[in-house]
Amino acid sequence: MLILVWEASDRLCGKRLKALIPSLLAAIERHGHIDLDTCVKDKLITMSAASIDRSLKPTRTKISSSGRRRQGSGNTFKRQIPVRTFSDWNDPAPGFMEVDLVEHCGGVKQDGNFVHSLVMTDIASGWTECLSMQVRNQLLVVEGIAKAQSVLPFKIEGIDTDNGSEFINEVVFTYSKGMGYEQTRSRLYRKNDQAWVVQKNGSIVRRMVGYNKLSGSQACKALQQLYDSSRLFVNYFQPSFKLKSKHRQGAHVQKKYHSP
Repeated sequence: MLILVWEASDRLCGKRLKALIPSLLAAIERHGHIDLDTCVKDKLITMSAASIDRSLKPTRTKISSSGRRRQGSGNTFKRQIPVRTFSDWNDPAPGFMEVDLVEHCGGVKQDGNFVHSLVMTDIASGWTECLSMQVRNQLLVVEGIAKAQSVLPFKIEGIDTDNGSEFINEVVFTYSKGMGYEQTRSRLYRKNDQAWVVQKNGSIVRRMVGYNKLSGSQACKALQQLYDSSRLFVNYFQPSFKLKSKHRQGAHVQKKYHSP
């Protein structure tokens, strides 16, 4: 069972996995993937980080000796998810959303377990939902999308993400297919393909939260309280405006916008 949980966490180290196990087990059970005996669950939750690493050592050694890291599955799903660029949207109906993660690691990327913001922006209206995640995890991504759908004033029709493993995996792919969402992805290293949500990362997340380091369940809950309080102001009272046309003359790009 420890190996199953480790795989579900995308093979975290013992210290990070120990912090994630309680919420990960709860999510796995809530979605009906397993039904654990109370004794087994208690043993998993109370295991020390050192015991976790010691128990997983044979499995890690076996994987390392194979000379390959587990990538085939991700590549398989990536081939099934079409690429969508910024110019491919063509004025869609409400419900097609760009999705991205913002890591609150304090500026320079460091090792550690940091809170993330899941940001979802509707292309047609600019409506944006932000949800806090205690760690970067595919199960929490699915949980966040489901929570966003429960408060959105329209049905999600599609999700467009980058190529991170938290989005391109069996869990998110199967969930999107089951919900009838059209799943697409941006091109590698082309941030402009997700210009709508990247802009909201700055104007909403960074403007409200800043660049401070956030970690732990209390910080995650506090961040969600901030988002719950601000979402109606952001979406109902802040004017937004959309790009009307774009004309390039050499290296210069002239943009015209609709009225806010």
